[in-house]
Amino acid sequence: YSMACDEPKAKRIKLEEKKLSQNALFGMGNPLLDICAVVDKDFLDKYGLKPNDQILAEEKHKEMFEEIVKKFKVEYHAGGATQNSVKVAQWMIQEPHKVATFFGCIGKDKFGKILKEKAEEAHVDAHYYEQSEEPTGTCAACITGDNRSLVANLAAANCYKKEKHLDLEENWKLVEKAQVYYIAGFFLTVSLESILKVAKHASENNKIFCLNLSAPFICEFFKEALMKVMPYVDILFGNETEAAAFARERDFETEDIEEIAKKAQSLPKENKKRQRIVVFTQGKEGTVMTKGFLSQLVQDKTFEQCIRAGHYAANVIIRHAGCTFPEKPDFQ
Repeated sequence: YSMACDEPKAKRIKLEEKKLSQNALFGMGNPLLDICAVVDKDFLDKYGLKPNDQILAEEKHKEMFEEIVKKFKVEYHAGGATQNSVKVAQWMIQEPHKVATFFGCIGKDKFGKILKEKAEEAHVDAHYYEQSEEPTGTCAACITGDNRSLVANLAAANCYKKEKHLDLEENWKLVEKAQVYYIAGFFLTVSLESILKVAKHASENNKIFCLNLSAPFICEFFKEALMKVMPYVDILFGNETEAAAFARERDFETEDIEEIAKKAQSLPKENKKRQRIVVFTQGKEGTVMTKGFLSQLVQDKTFEQCIRAGHYAANVIIRHAGCTFPEKPDFQ
C-alpha cells in the first residue's frame, strides 16, 4: 500500500476516549438506493457509459433508470459511498450499536423508508433530513463482467441544507460527540458549507477528519471546493485513477503513486498537531480500503491494523452484491 507517512510504526493515533462510545464515528453524505443489474454492452453504449466509472446522471440518463428495471433483473441495496463506509465500520465493530452516525437527505417516499430500515438493521445511528420536494436519490449500478458503471441520480440527496439540519442543536450535539469524521468527496457537490463546518470543528478540537477523493470527476470539476476542504484533511483516501486525476489538476508533474501521495501529504494543513496521512488503493496491487479502516481507526489501532481491517472488509464485501456482508466479521 502507498502511505505517505514517516512516523514510526508503533506510533498510534491517540483518541480522547479509549472505550468505544456511541456516535464516535461521524459520516455525512448522499444516501442513495442502489439499483443493481447485470447489463449488456449495448445498454452501456446506448447511454454513453464507460464499463468502469462513477458519474452523476444527466438529462440523457433519465430514461435509463426506468429501462434498467424493465429490461434486466434488478436488486435494490441501500447505498451511497459514505453511508456504506460507516455501515461497514459499524459491522466490523459490532458492539456497541450506534458507534457510527450518518447524516444525509432523503425524500418522504418508499425508497426513503427502505433506507431508514436498512440503516436501523445495520445499527447505524442515521439522522436524515427528510423533505418532500425531491424523491430519494438512486444509483444505477450497471454490471458487465468484473466492471461496474455507477450513475447517480442524487435527487433528494442534493437537497441537504446546513441550516435545516446540521445546525440544529440536537444534530450538532451528535457531531460534537464524534472523534473521527469521514466524508466522501461526492458530498462536495451538495453542501460545501456543511463539510467545512464539520472539518473546522474536527481541526479546532484535534479530532480526525477523513476525506475520500471518490471519483476523477470530483478532482476535475469540483477542485475549488476540494481545495477549500484540503487544509482540514488528516487522512486522504483515494484509488489510483482518482490519485492520477488529483495530480493532474494540481500540476504535480508525476504519475508515480508514491510521489503523488507525498505531494498530497505536504499540501497546507490547518491542524499542525497531526501530520496528514494519504492512503491510495490500487486494486490488487496492494491496497487499503477505507471501509474497515474506519472501524479500527475509531478504536485507536495502529495504521497497520487499520489497513489490515480495510483489506479484510473489502475482501468480504467484494464477494456480495451491493454493500452487503455476513452477520459477523471474522477479523482478528
